[in-house]
Order: sequence, then C-alpha cells, then structure tokens
Amino acid sequence: MAFSYPIYRAPDFSDAHLASAPDAAWAVVEHDGIAPEGFHSTSMYPEYFKIGGEWRLAEKSRMDSSVVLKDDGTLAVVENRNLRRGDKVILGRTEHGEEGIYLHSHGFDEAAAAGEDQFVFRQGRSRETSYARDYDRLIELLKAEREEGNILWVMGPAFAFDRDARYAMQKLIENGYAHGLMAGNALATHDLEGALLHTALGQDIYTQQSMPNGHYNHLDVINLVRKSGSIPQFIDDHNIENGIMYSAVKNNVPFVLAGSIRDDGPLPEVIGNAYEAQSRMRELVEKASTVICLATMLHTIATGNMTPSFRVRPDGSVRPVYFYCVDADEFVTGKLIDRGSLSATTIVTNVQDFICIVAKGLGLM
Repeated sequence: MAFSYPIYRAPDFSDAHLASAPDAAWAVVEHDGIAPEGFHSTSMYPEYFKIGGEWRLAEKSRMDSSVVLKDDGTLAVVENRNLRRGDKVILGRTEHGEEGIYLHSHGFDEAAAAGEDQFVFRQGRSRETSYARDYDRLIELLKAEREEGNILWVMGPAFAFDRDARYAMQKLIENGYAHGLMAGNALATHDLEGALLHTALGQDIYTQQSMPNGHYNHLDVINLVRKSGSIPQFIDDHNIENGIMYSAVKNNVPFVLAGSIRDDGPLPEVIGNAYEAQSRMRELVEKASTVICLATMLHTIATGNMTPSFRVRPDGSVRPVYFYCVDADEFVTGKLIDRGSLSATTIVTNVQDFICIVAKGLGLM
C-alpha cells in the first residue's frame, strides 16, 4: 500500500476568539543570552503569533526556546543562550489566543482518525506490543521519504557490535535512505574498528569471541584515525570498504559526532563542546522530516527536544515530522515521552534486529 502524507488543517482564524485576539506583546533583550521576564517558551507543536493583526506561524520551531520578532516581520525560534541584545522576544504564558499566541496541537487529527500514518500519541507501549504494523508503516514511509523527505538517523554504538547490523545500515545509506547521521564517539570508533580489524571492543563482530589483546583494538583505531587527521582520510589510508562511517563518507551523508566526558581519544571529528555539538545537531534536525533514534538515551532525548512535530515545505504547506525511538529498554522510550516528545512512535526491541528487519523489508538484504 503506497504511503500518503496526512493533510494539515490550520486553525480557523476567522473564529471570533482568534479574530478578536490582541497582537502578541514583545520586549527587547537587554543582555546577550538573557530573555526578558515573561518570555514565551515554545513547544513541539505549530505555534501562531498575531503580529500586526495577522496570525503567523513560527516555521522552524523546537521545544524550550524563545520567539524573536525580526525586523522584516518574520519569526525566529532561538535558544535563550543565543539571544542577542536588541532582539524582540515574544511575551506570554497562555496559548489559546488571549495573548496573541495560539498553540495548534490538532492539525493532523482527522488523518489520525482515518488510520493514516502520522505523528501519533502512543504511550504505554512495551516489549509485549506487536510492532508488525509499525514496521510496515515505517518501510512505506522510508520509501516515500527517500524521494521527497529527509531521513535522519540518531545512533548508539550497538550497531557496531554486530556484522549484520553494520551491513544493514550500510545498505540503507548506500540506497538513499539516510540524509543525515548523528551519533557519539563510540559508534564511529567501533564501526571503524569493525571495518579495520573485524572487532568491536575487541570482540569479533560476528562470533562475539574476544580476541587476544582485543581491548587495545579500539584505542589503536582511534590512534590511527588521529594520525590520518580525519575519518575520510583514515578510510583512504587504510583502504576501508565497509561499514556505517565508510558508507556515510562515500555517499556524502553529513554526520555530527557529539562527544561526552567518557570518550576515549576522541576521533578528530568528535565535537567536545556540548553547546557547539547541540547547534551542529540542530542544523541536521532542521532539515529532517523523519527522525529515527536507536539505542542511545541521551542523544534520543536531546534530539527529541529539538525536533518539532511539523515541517513547512518550500511551497508553504505543512507536513508532519515522523519521530521513532527504538530501544530494548522500556525506560528509555518512557523517559522520552515523559520529557515532552509526545509525537514519538516507540518500538521496544533490540536495535540490531530492528535495522535488519527494516533493511529486509526494503529489499536490501
């Protein structure tokens, strides 16, 4: 069954309550990085602001940010740390129009009632849930998004520990099912270790047998990549021909590797400054229309907090952003929902199994 995108239905601004609403108030930022008192904080949903008598959508939104009224009348959603003196920040803590602010959380509800695939409210899912229909929908979604969307993968290192999972992800990238990749030092390190030495943390990526002195393998690989100066140069220097990072580099898929305090090395491309990493991640998120987070709690929640439930197409129409969270631990999927990412579709399963099922469903394995 071919995938079809749900139709977005904008608010009825001719409704008396919204038509008579006042313009949104604003105040000027007095000090860099400090929002004025009473600032409005954004959500994951489409939000409209009445400016000069006209309701306007803040198009590139994310959670927990301020809305800046630009001199040309457009609205920018800006993290408070990035506010600058002189910015005009929207004020208001209500969301039903009374302060010129309207949060629209039901734009795709009619599509949901019809049973179409869309961003959905699916809480309370567990390892006992049947996910067969979710796989079917996701496979059809990926086929559609390869042609007219932007698919972003957020990955933990679990893939690098299994030969088949690495191969499945490599085939997805090679066949156009990835437009961006976000991970940490570990995913890239152990994937490159698998490519060079056929191990991950010293264990054979097929048999899981520990190799003699294998605990040095990932450290040796990091050292070699640092010697090469970059991941692409390492791939060329050592004739790497397989894996996730190899496929991303060879297919010009942009990636962001966000560092953590526990990193070995790290690899040259790993961003150690957390706020710089967040900004670089957001650059990929702003382009994404489907986000799939796999076995990485912190990266998943971080990505969820910067991913809106909608995207505005170049022609001005509004479409949903599809957000998937896949993890073997129900705690992770539950924590994501608790942090406000209510539009996430959660699948509780081993991500190595997940990626192989998806790749097979797309005819890649």
